[in-house]
Amino acid sequence: MNMQTLLDLEAVKNLRIRYSHLLDSNRIAELAELFAPDAVCNAGLGEWRGRDAIRAGLQRAFDDYDTERHGSYPFLHAVTNHWVELLDADTAQGRCYLIDLHTRQPEQRDPWILLGAYADEYRRIDGRWQISRSQLDIVWPARNGGGGQPGDDLELPAREAA
Repeated sequence: MNMQTLLDLEAVKNLRIRYSHLLDSNRIAELAELFAPDAVCNAGLGEWRGRDAIRAGLQRAFDDYDTERHGSYPFLHAVTNHWVELLDADTAQGRCYLIDLHTRQPEQRDPWILLGAYADEYRRIDGRWQISRSQLDIVWPARNGGGGQPGDDLELPAREAA
């Protein structure tokens, strides 16, 4: 493995980590810039195509959870076990686990929202890695699973609407 491969792997992994921090802290405009202009995202709330739709969809999701209007951290997206395969110099696929928790619940309430796994495709565009396709596969509380592994039939949203 050469130095460029290591740098690319870290840059790709960092996208999903930054996604979580930016979403949880309500920095949605910055978050949308992590996506390619023509990105497709299905975060369990329907399919969004393009940055504007992704920005609007994630802002709605944030607003729906921020019932006490704190402005940040109504939920916490913990991502772990990130697996990335570089397919070529400008394309990669990855999976990572998502542990999604409420932070607005009373102490006696269960904080769990869901457990899932992101399936992502990444593209280097103008020298910068971006998320080009993203699918959230929920495994709990209700399974909507996808499948495949990075570099081996990873199930992602279609590039074009059917």
